[in-house]
Amino acid sequence: MNILITGGAGYIGCVLAESCLEAGHEVVVFDNLVMGHREAVHPDARLVVGDVGDRDLVEATLRQSEIDAVVHMAGFVDPGESMSDPGKYFRNNTCRPVKMLEAMVAAGTGRILFSSSCAVYGNPLTELIAEDHPKQPTNAYGSSKLMFERVLDWYDDVYGIKHAALRYFNAAGASRGKGEDHEPESHLIPLVLKTVLGQLDFVEIYGSDYPTPDGTCIRDFIHIEDLARAHLLALDNLDEDSIHYNLGNGRGYSVREVIESARRVTGKNIRTRETGRRPGDPARLVASSRKISAELGWSQQQPDLDAIIGSAWEWHSRHPRGYA
Repeated sequence: MNILITGGAGYIGCVLAESCLEAGHEVVVFDNLVMGHREAVHPDARLVVGDVGDRDLVEATLRQSEIDAVVHMAGFVDPGESMSDPGKYFRNNTCRPVKMLEAMVAAGTGRILFSSSCAVYGNPLTELIAEDHPKQPTNAYGSSKLMFERVLDWYDDVYGIKHAALRYFNAAGASRGKGEDHEPESHLIPLVLKTVLGQLDFVEIYGSDYPTPDGTCIRDFIHIEDLARAHLLALDNLDEDSIHYNLGNGRGYSVREVIESARRVTGKNIRTRETGRRPGDPARLVASSRKISAELGWSQQQPDLDAIIGSAWEWHSRHPRGYA
């Protein structure tokens, strides 16, 4: 299969490109390198530097490489920032990708896999969130993702473009050669490890008065390689129906539990500082991934939090400045 990965120079995209190539697919990475890294692109993948909002370039790339399926991973991912600059998120996560869909229609590319988010659900009404849970995002980031899911529904109805929307919970860890490198960094585990490396003085804990056992937010962390395997399974099952799946560990860990795990893994003390809640942060987000397990046979191979953080620590200790 010929696969185009938008955002393929980013954290999840570069690991997926690596997995697709290992599975025997041809890969084209399409990335504007605003958040991605040229050095993260696998040498066997073709890199096209461009924006998904450039309809003509996307169409030309689809035609030239005879793309069978698109994996759309290009997007901004910071829920906190989305509450101070919502327009940035609606422009980049919702509006520009419509141009990409127009190019797919013109080129006759009929399948797309979309990196969605657990943020589409908002505050959970159940302990484990299933795919039929009400969609009530509490931040602009989650709203931008949900809006594009609905755009995809219309492009299926009108043009027959089949899609899989994979709602990630928290991707974490590293593969053998690829890891997490954002600037600025907003994700908990790399921030904790930057503190271990001496690049930060402390980890900020945003809110310690949530209705959780230790007062800090609870999140579901899934290993990046388990996430990539789920994408490969979804790509193989996009011939007839559009599908929606959660991807998570099925177990939640609080911010304090993540920090304690990192202390065990690294053997280092990690200083923390408590500050106020961030707008739009739900207290708890934990996935039920039973649907993708039942329908596609997906299962986790690396569910343990210490192992997830251990793989991230191995990469960060070898690449203390990321891909720079």
